Formats: sequence, C-alpha cells, structure tokens
Amino acid sequence: MSHSIASRLGAIRSELTTANLDAFIIPRADEYLGEYVPEHNERLYWATHFTGSAGMAIVLKDKAAIFTDGRYTVQVRLQVDAALFSYESLTDTPQIEWLCDALPAGSRVGFDARLHTLAWFENAKAILDKAQIELVSVAQNPIDLHWQHRPAPSSAPITLFSNESAGKTSLQKRTEIGALVKKAGADVALIAALDSFCWLLNIRGNDIPRLPVVLGCALLYANGDMVLYTDLAKLPKGIEAHVGKGVSFKDEATLADALASLQGVKLLADPHSANAWAQNIAREAGAQLIAGIDPVALPKAQKNSAELAGIRACHIRDGVAVTRFLAWLDAEVASNHLHNEATLADKLESFRLQDEHYREPSFDTISAAGANAAMCHYNHNNGTPAMMTMNSLYLVDSGAQYIDGTTDVTRTIAIGNVTDEHKKMVTLVLKGHIALDQARFPKGTSGQQLDAFARQHLWQYGFDYDHGTGHGVGHFLSVHEGPQRIGKNVNGIALLPGMVLSNEPGYYRADNFGIRLENLVVVQHCEALKGAEREMYEFDALTMIPMDKRLIDKHMLTQGEISWFNAYHQQVYDTLAPLMSGDELAWLTQATRAI
Repeated sequence: MSHSIASRLGAIRSELTTANLDAFIIPRADEYLGEYVPEHNERLYWATHFTGSAGMAIVLKDKAAIFTDGRYTVQVRLQVDAALFSYESLTDTPQIEWLCDALPAGSRVGFDARLHTLAWFENAKAILDKAQIELVSVAQNPIDLHWQHRPAPSSAPITLFSNESAGKTSLQKRTEIGALVKKAGADVALIAALDSFCWLLNIRGNDIPRLPVVLGCALLYANGDMVLYTDLAKLPKGIEAHVGKGVSFKDEATLADALASLQGVKLLADPHSANAWAQNIAREAGAQLIAGIDPVALPKAQKNSAELAGIRACHIRDGVAVTRFLAWLDAEVASNHLHNEATLADKLESFRLQDEHYREPSFDTISAAGANAAMCHYNHNNGTPAMMTMNSLYLVDSGAQYIDGTTDVTRTIAIGNVTDEHKKMVTLVLKGHIALDQARFPKGTSGQQLDAFARQHLWQYGFDYDHGTGHGVGHFLSVHEGPQRIGKNVNGIALLPGMVLSNEPGYYRADNFGIRLENLVVVQHCEALKGAEREMYEFDALTMIPMDKRLIDKHMLTQGEISWFNAYHQQVYDTLAPLMSGDELAWLTQATRAI
C-alpha cells in the first residue's frame, strides 16, 4: 500500500519540479465543494489512502504532512504511512501558517483553485504574501495527470422531480430567486451549490452517494433565465418542458469560457461556498464580484406546504421502518443474539428497503456499540465492526433519502441492564431535547440563541458536548442543509417557518459510552399563545419513533417533562399503530406506554 503511495508522492513531486513549485496543497474537497465527494474526485484518498470526511495534505519536495481533526486521530494513523506523512491537527495547526514555517521566503506554493473557496484563497494569499511566499494556481492538478484507472464519473441520468411534490414550478422559483439577485445589485448569480440548482430546476440526480443531485454549475440571471453547465448525456427526455422557458443546457467544459465572457457584468457569488477558480476567472475577465449568500439557500430552507406534506409522510413510513428494527433488536438481545455494528446497520436498512419510495441512506449510518459511541462521528466501516456487549448502550444515528423527503434520527438503546450513571446522563440529554422541542421564540431568533436550551441541564452538572445541536435538512436533498443551524458559534441566520432542523443534544464519555437523542422538527407559527405581543414561533416534531424509556430516570424529570415524554409517545403510537401488526405492534404498545 505505502509503496503505491510513495510512487504517487514521487509523481506529484516531479510535477512540482516541472512547474517550479515548492509545495502543493491537496484538500479533501472537489470542485463542487460539497460535503460528499464522488469516487472519481477522491484526490486526497488517492494521494494518502485516508478515507475521512475532512482533511488536507501538503506535499513538499522533501516531506509531506496530513492534517485531520479530532474525529480521525486514530483512523489517520491506521490508514496513512508515518514514514511518508507527518500527522498534524486540522484545527490546532493552521495549514497556511505551517507552510510559512516550512518554507523560506521566495517559495512558490501550488494549489488547484477549483478545490478551494474564494474566501480560503483570499485569506491564504494574504498570509503567504506577508511571508513573501507566492500562491500559484495550477492549470492542471498533478493528481489528475497521474491518476491511472481513475473511476469514471456517474453516467446516471437526471430525474425530473414532480412540480406537485415541489409545490412550485421551476419558472416560479427562478423568477422569485432572480428578483433576489436583482435586489442584491447583481445581473447574474453563480449557483454553484449542487442542491441549489437542482432545487431551482425541480430535478434530482444520482452522481454523489447520499445526496440526490447532479454534478454541474449554473448561472441564474435577474430575469429568471438560467444556464445549467453539466454533462449533456444525462439530460432526460422531456426536461425542457419540465423546467419551462428560459433554461438552456450547456456542456460543463464550456463554463470557463462563459465566465470569461462576463466583462462588465455584476456577478453575485458566495465566497464561502463557491470555488475560487470560477470567481477569479470572472473577476479577471472584468466582472464585478458581489459577495453574498447563495440566493437559493433561504427560500430552499423554508419548506412550502407541498414539501412539508412529503416530509411528514416519509417520516411516518421511516418511523415504521426504524421502530420495526428496534423491536427486532430487543427480541435479539432478549434471546442473547448479539450482533456486530455492521450487521445492525444492514438490518436497519433492510426495513427501509421495503419502502418503494426509499432510495438510499442520507449519510453513512453511525452504528456504535459501547465505547465506540463516544466518538460522535464513528463509522464502523473504518475498521473491524465491534460486537455489541450486554449491559451497555447502543447508539444508532441513521437517515434515509425517500423521493418525498429526507430523514435523520438518533436513538440510544439499552442493551441488557444499564447503570444508574447511564440513566442519569441519558436523562440530562433528554431534558435538553425536551427544552429545545418546547421552546417558543420571537421572529428574528437565531439558532445560536436557542442552543443553550439544549445544553442547560448538562451544564448544571458540569457536562457538555462538542458538536452542534441542530442542522437544517433538505427535501429529498442534503441531510445537512444550510443556512440555518443550532449551535454555540453558528451564523446569526434567523429561524423561519417551514425550516426543518435536527434537535440532537448528546453526551460522550471517552472509552466508555455515547448518547444522542435526535428528532427532526419544523419551525411553525405559534398559534396556541393568546395575547402574544410578538410574532412567535415554535417547533413541531416530525420524527415518530419511540425513545428508550428504560434509560430514563423519572425522578430527574419535572411533571412537565414527564407529560411531554408521555404525550410524544402517545403521538408516536397513534401515528404508527395503524401501520403495524403482530409482535411488532405489541412491542410498540409496550415501548410507548406512559411512564
């Protein structure tokens, strides 16, 4: 393995010599800068064999380093050869400052501008300029030049997403977003996020695992006209009629020429999410860049009634599938059949696969037994899947892509007898979950302001967790959708009706256990409040799956929290019972019985 990596590093270094460069930067991202990278764009993996979801490598003439975050401390040492790379922290060691220390003044650092945001480029250039080091955009990525047997990109055709399910036609959406482009003072917007142009055109794709989008890039004009640059071989019959007037399709290879022709045009682009390559070409051609958030992001986040109908429907079917899995799991544990994490993940998916609307998982299932659950982004595929053990906690965080919506749910399950400490910590997490679920808040409130609702009970005991409390979720799109979030240090984007978010506080004790309780919720107008002086919002739970009451210490709950828990379980029972039967219905009846 390391022999092949050594020869690949040699190939990169020979390109450095040819181009008179002293270093080359390899991020995990591809040109689309999304969360998931298709196999043919896994350049960091090609150069290092590291499979984590975040990281960066820097190759110098005489050494190389790989930067990963705390989630991957163990994994990076298993996958990446210490003889070839030094291990560095992605969070504690800023990569550009590391380069400044490693290289003398007058050095030249190569990078592929397609794989970095404009904001990253501007920041990196400013730091390197001070150290008198030049940041050089390469015309061809050295990895692409030497990648033999590179996987072919997906050739799956685009699918047409029904206008009824979307609640609006593409023409309506494009006209509305075009008006926002004009309002931002621009003539054209660069729509670089894959889920944004798919949402605008009411199309979906199959080009990336876990995310039902098509690869490409789009330009949206202020009048609502749009050009999609993509693989033309993927266009299905009837797409012109489906997307309506004003849309043209061009080969993705012509995007550079289109950007180079924007002289004198005001181009709206998001410097934090669109790549530096596209914005720099436009700027060098004489376009005026207007920095702003992707104009599709907020409208896409506020689900309309048709989108919400699909989301609610898929959550009910998903609730049946996951509940059937939990019933099966309890029966297996009762008969002392303990399985490994991979078997459990596959078994859970087998219940979802029975739904004709199911397409694929919405992310890699986190199936974590015992101490593995203390790693909050654990993946059982990165090593040997562990066996469940008796008298422990099992954490499963999974989600599904259905053609009518996207789900994401976490449950923590008692395997055998659990300790009082387990119960205490699960109950503190539950109290935070309930507090956020029950929150009422005025218009203009951001997720940063609500985050402490979910942490307060843990804080009282001196505990906390190191991840956000909530992320946005798309409509048969990305399970991690912006711009809204709930977290300590997130943006100030106000929560608005129709936004779908996760509510997922947790607690993790290293080498011991991990806990997370996650439902998806939707923001809605608070109708129940009489005499409210402000426009008030609240959350409504979408996820309909029992929580394990064996893990709850009822004495730690207030009467109001007990009422919430029992009312939630009654709602779960009323929703799922008509769709279940036999032993599974008997299990549901017992699991949702009032405490």
